[in-house]
Amino acid sequence: MSLFRQLWLAVIASTLIAFAGSFIVSTLTARHYLERQLAIKNNDNAATLALSMSQLDKDPVTIELQVAAVFDSGQYAVVRLIDPHGKTMIEKSGPQAAGNAPDWFIRLFPIESQPGQAQVSAGWTQFGTIELISHSHFAYTELWNGALKLLGWFAIGGGLMGLLGMQFLQRIRRPLDAVVGQAQAISERRFTTINEPATPELKSVASAMNAMVQRLKTMFAEEAARLEQVRREANMDSLTGLANRDFFMNQLAAALSDDDAAPAGSLLLLRLADLAGINKRAGREMADELLRRIGTALSTLAQDKPNAAAARLNGADFALLLPGVQDPAPYAEKLLHALNDLSAAGLIDGERIGHIASSGYLHEQTVASLLARVDTALASAENQSGLAWSQAESNNEQHATSNADWKKLLEGAIHTQRLRLIDFPVAGNTGQLLHFECPLRLQATEDGEWLTAGSFMPMASRLSMTTELDLAATRLALERISAGAPAVAVNLSGESILDASFRARLFALIASRKDLAQRLWLEVSEIGAFQHFEEFHAFCDALRPLGCRLGIEHFGRQFSEIGRLHGIGLDYLKVDGSFIRAIDTQTGNQAFIKGLCSIAHNIGLTVIAEGVQTAAELAILPELGFDGATGPAVPRN
Repeated sequence: MSLFRQLWLAVIASTLIAFAGSFIVSTLTARHYLERQLAIKNNDNAATLALSMSQLDKDPVTIELQVAAVFDSGQYAVVRLIDPHGKTMIEKSGPQAAGNAPDWFIRLFPIESQPGQAQVSAGWTQFGTIELISHSHFAYTELWNGALKLLGWFAIGGGLMGLLGMQFLQRIRRPLDAVVGQAQAISERRFTTINEPATPELKSVASAMNAMVQRLKTMFAEEAARLEQVRREANMDSLTGLANRDFFMNQLAAALSDDDAAPAGSLLLLRLADLAGINKRAGREMADELLRRIGTALSTLAQDKPNAAAARLNGADFALLLPGVQDPAPYAEKLLHALNDLSAAGLIDGERIGHIASSGYLHEQTVASLLARVDTALASAENQSGLAWSQAESNNEQHATSNADWKKLLEGAIHTQRLRLIDFPVAGNTGQLLHFECPLRLQATEDGEWLTAGSFMPMASRLSMTTELDLAATRLALERISAGAPAVAVNLSGESILDASFRARLFALIASRKDLAQRLWLEVSEIGAFQHFEEFHAFCDALRPLGCRLGIEHFGRQFSEIGRLHGIGLDYLKVDGSFIRAIDTQTGNQAFIKGLCSIAHNIGLTVIAEGVQTAAELAILPELGFDGATGPAVPRN
């Protein structure tokens, strides 16, 4: 039973006890008072009658007439004249009148009418004794009416007390609910703070819990800052802030092989012509400033494109990876302008400033073949005089498709349900199945090729059609669970969770199959989650009561934002595969990953490694703190 209900019962019980006690005491007091009044009345009237009879003749007729006159007044149950020897001389009696008091009330509160007595004299001798007993129905009527009035006043007072009690309990309940809500949030791994209530007892509890939450936030922030520094040291070039060669190669491999990667893109290489000469002529500080300026220019270009990556491969070589960009010319032109600006600013002397090469790529192309094509184009650029850009010959077999064609293709696939899920196992450290990761596939035409998510989701996003695809994926996941799958995870687009209509339809869909919701895992990419964090937070709050698991995939590149996750009640993180590739040999990334897993575990999150390629990578994951893994190296049982 809730505390609020117990308080209500306590208020009601105390009111009833107070009423019952007051009612009984008041009624008994009134009964005693009425009995005394009846006794006094009987004695007074008996004395009056006796005095009157003593002054009259004592003939039987006169005496009987006086007794009858008194009795006929209707106020007396018995009027009796008794001689000095105890013998009744005259007696008038009648039945008690019923009155309006109910029988149960009369039985519960009986009123005794004490007889009044007085002596009748005949000169100096005693003629007899007159005895009067009044009717008690008048007293019962008065007592009953008084009880009804008392009950009415208590009903009015009880109602007013109930209203006041409700207001009082509401004042107590609001801060109490806030404290209970905070405790519930902490149990769900959502570390939130509340306003401290005015009630001293609740204030001390809320203050202690707020202090605990603040300490946890501070600890998370400090540990996150330390690990962010570890990540940067392991994966970033210290001078330019760009990715280093090892990390960039992991990102490049992921762009070429991951299932949800863009089907095509571009790679640009920039090589400074004479870095050693610049360092010798202008000095180390000027050379470092030049490299930092180039790093800033590349970072700016990468920020304009989701999943783009900029890197410093070695002293004079830089790279820019542009997934989904099939025409790198605008980016190359911006780099050429940036180099010209550096030359105009006096940071570079001479005509041979640097050279740029680019090449398109297709999904599933090998890293070696792509780098060989770019190197060939770079050699061609180096043979030209001055600042030059050379583009590798394209072997891109994809044909451009208009937005209208894509819209028609997507609408047809959705309407005819040419959609399906494929599954990849996500296994725990002991080999147990955690869930199936199920990316969406779309069939472009009847009996045609099944396209990967990376092939059609970018266009669906551009055409604002991700909501229908995400709803279809969720529906297929629930059908698979209903068919016997232990647990299924599907990815939702960041654009979809911004749509209030989508959220309502998704909620209704899952609520209609709430018996299956606990085996449904929903995940949003790191970019989608942090780009629209408030909407993602609201999305998690809405879906959490349904019981489905919520997570973030491709996590790690925005690790510094992990402190924001302690208040939204996530269940799991999937760490981006670029941090996992060759993790068995990269001690810097191992330190970062250990810290990431530790922080995630402290807020109750399961941590899963994505894109595990080799048995060596898989073997070291438990030591680093991972709870599970997915990728080609994870066996399908």
